[in-house]
Amino acid sequence: MRRSLFKLAGCTALTFALCAAALAQTTTTQTPTQTPTQTPTQTTVTTQTTQAVQNADGSWTVVEFPAQKEVVVDFTPGTNFSSARGRAKVMRMADHTMINLDLSGLPTDLTGVNLYAVDPLGKVTMLGPVNVSNGVATQSFQTPLNRFMLVLSPEADLTTIGPNTNVAFRSAVPQGLAVLPLASTDREAGAAVGERVSATTVGATPAYAAPMLNVRGMERGDDTKLKVNLTGELTGSRVNFNIEPRKDGPTTITARFHELKESPGGKVYVLWAVSPDNKYVKLGQVVNTGRRNEAEIKSETTLPDFGLLITLEDTAEDKLVSPHGSIVGTVNR
Repeated sequence: MRRSLFKLAGCTALTFALCAAALAQTTTTQTPTQTPTQTPTQTTVTTQTTQAVQNADGSWTVVEFPAQKEVVVDFTPGTNFSSARGRAKVMRMADHTMINLDLSGLPTDLTGVNLYAVDPLGKVTMLGPVNVSNGVATQSFQTPLNRFMLVLSPEADLTTIGPNTNVAFRSAVPQGLAVLPLASTDREAGAAVGERVSATTVGATPAYAAPMLNVRGMERGDDTKLKVNLTGELTGSRVNFNIEPRKDGPTTITARFHELKESPGGKVYVLWAVSPDNKYVKLGQVVNTGRRNEAEIKSETTLPDFGLLITLEDTAEDKLVSPHGSIVGTVNR
């Protein structure tokens, strides 16, 4: 009788072990693998008058310059000007924008280049020639534009900026600003065509980015609680989040701000959802009077997945459709 019990126990243990091994093998087999030949995609967008390439290598760097604030714009040299260096100081006034160039390391036999501004429609406007002496140039220009990127080229008659354009310098994206998408004249003014692009280079983090929260992996009808401690001028404040993917489609986001007494008054705290392709959705804002201690934003979005970030803005205007101020909080799951 005792031997039979021992045999039964041994068989049972062996059965459980075999099942566990099979389950482990099944789990390993189902693990997804990434195809090693995958490469970053590029989107070519063509308008009636010009062509521009929107891709993650920084070749499309149109930004909106803030008013009454000097912005330093670094230049990325072209292939034939790899040893050159350059930057511009850009100041947007009430009725025009000033551009002060400072270039060095250009070929000593080069006597001049030409400065162009490219607007969100891809339209190329020549701002003027730049005189070069012994590889150095300092010169000032002005333009009525407030949204543009800068290109310097030896060519004097450019009407389009493409991958094969002879470029001496191309402006990089200033820190804290976001790339504007290419717009189209046959849609509502300023409407985006295609997707937003990375603000810097391949593999780099865009100026305004947040990790995806894997909303698809959250249980629908149930809320996920997350917390973020704010930084910068809002250090000491915190936000508690409730994220609930609803069964009828949209995801509800509730953000409760705490400990705001020490935060600066007269500022606007804006909550943004960021999609995987770097599109922004404004979920709500809090206008701090300097006396409130708590506040709440409740919103919803149909984005299938998103990240969350909070910026400190100077304006509460409803037309603010992308972040411009400093990031004071990024939500991690």
